[in-house]
Amino acid sequence: MKIAIDAGHGWNTPGKQTPEGMKEFEFNRATALFLREQLTAEVLFVHHDQRDVPLAERVQKANTSGIGLYVSIHANAFGEGWSEPNGIETYVHSSRPAKALAIALAVQQELVQKTGRRDRGVKTADFYVLRKTNMPALLIEAGFMTNREEAALLATAAYRKTCAAAIASAIQKTCL
Repeated sequence: MKIAIDAGHGWNTPGKQTPEGMKEFEFNRATALFLREQLTAEVLFVHHDQRDVPLAERVQKANTSGIGLYVSIHANAFGEGWSEPNGIETYVHSSRPAKALAIALAVQQELVQKTGRRDRGVKTADFYVLRKTNMPALLIEAGFMTNREEAALLATAAYRKTCAAAIASAIQKTCL
């Protein structure tokens, strides 16, 4: 199976950062790189390091490349400045596709177990990358950039590697 990995957003995406200035793409990109190392499947990155790739371009690249699973990596945020919300959540499209839901449940369980973070559950949404992909797709929020404790974790290589290992383990158990 060929897997598309989407490090959500980009270096220049406005507003996606911790109150101290770490951009979300820093976490997303590093975790995507670690995830690629962990997977035994062929991987296609749909993001780019030098420019912010529009969502339509990311999805089109996946849809025309024989992809079997689309994984979008993100870090969450709530409000301006530091806030209390915390934990991990995984999204599938609001139509609740069975295959995507099964993978998302496994990913959520592995992430919560391996990171020890709060389980916010598997949720549904009509996000573009979930709606427009032709294959099972999930979007992972691996912690809150606006929660002081989680922002510190999101900045570390150890947490990024732990997230990647958890995602890879769940994908390999459910898909490969």
